[in-house]
Amino acid sequence: MAAAGKFKLYNTAKLKIGQSIIDLDGHTFKMALFLSTSNCNTLTYDEYADLTNEVANGNGYTTGGVTMTAVTLTNSSGTITFDSDNVEWNVTGAGITARFAVIYDDSVAGDPLLAVFLLDATPADVTGIAGDIIQVSINASGIFTMSGATTD
Repeated sequence: MAAAGKFKLYNTAKLKIGQSIIDLDGHTFKMALFLSTSNCNTLTYDEYADLTNEVANGNGYTTGGVTMTAVTLTNSSGTITFDSDNVEWNVTGAGITARFAVIYDDSVAGDPLLAVFLLDATPADVTGIAGDIIQVSINASGIFTMSGATTD
């Protein structure tokens, strides 16, 4: 797999984090795969149901994606890091082709969107054939960080 793009937060995710609607430290998050024809790379969408052209159910993929594991929120000298274990799909049958991955909060009604990224920053589709594993390797620095200077 080629180098993935950077995670981009959806516009409403930032507000929902601030309002404690999305709880980065206590909710269940899922990662879902989408086709190149999806609208998921438009950061103005709000909920999982707003998105089009998710990868079809089957061939090792389940609609709605997979639950992310070992999700953590840590603070180191004022920099907050949101992180998780790598996410993967075991490809079967005719294979899986995807362009984007989306993270959403599965603990809140409406499944608010958190972040999206290109699986291949070229951009190009990523295709797995039967027997492959499509793995999203989370950067050692986490999915994203938040930091800022204080003012007097």
